[in-house]
Amino acid sequence: MQNNVAFLSADVSRLIRKRFDVAARTLGVTGPQWRVLAALQRSPGMNQCALATWLEVEAITAGRMIDRLEKAGLVERRPDPADRRAWRLFLTEAADPQMAHLRECADDVFAEALQGLSEDEHEMLLTLLGRVRANLLDDAPGETPGASSPLTSRIAAE
Repeated sequence: MQNNVAFLSADVSRLIRKRFDVAARTLGVTGPQWRVLAALQRSPGMNQCALATWLEVEAITAGRMIDRLEKAGLVERRPDPADRRAWRLFLTEAADPQMAHLRECADDVFAEALQGLSEDEHEMLLTLLGRVRANLLDDAPGETPGASSPLTSRIAAE
């Protein structure tokens, strides 16, 4: 089971999220709230639907997280100039020091996770994971007419 790439990568991701969650709680936010803040720092102005998609949660769940973060003064909603029914989401200035502390916590978690790897091994790990991600970012089989993958080729042959 440990040689299964999907299991191992999911388990590593789960363990990193678990460490982030513990670190985030010490700063007064939950792990999921930290992911909202990180997403908005990376992509200021995203709307709630895009955020929910990125977080892989329902829009109502993302809305509740945004409500709590807005109440805490860390996130603000601004009207979308292109769609008056929609809101754009931004971090507030009050979120800046919080994000700096969360970044330090993230750096500590990454340092712990990568402990014992040389710089070359770290770079190799990033390169290999990037290649795996690129393979999976391609259109999924069946999404594009004529798309084929080793899996669809094998299924077709059976």
